[in-house]
Amino acid sequence: MTKKQQFLAEHNKLAPTNLQATPFLLSRFRAEKALLFKNNEWSIDKLRRPFILWLTSLSSKEKEDIYQAAQAK
Repeated sequence: MTKKQQFLAEHNKLAPTNLQATPFLLSRFRAEKALLFKNNEWSIDKLRRPFILWLTSLSSKEKEDIYQAAQAK
């Protein structure tokens, strides 16, 4: 399991349904918040809170666009 997959599994285990993540959503987060990442690290302790803040800041339209892009791939 990659560090990203481990982060995804741990986050989803702790998160309510409305804050569940997908690999595509994590990739989008990483692209938008590249400064948080060093050496491909996916530390649950360092990234979970910023991820939740980022996720909850997205508008319904932004979330819809992200999910549509994921389905298109």
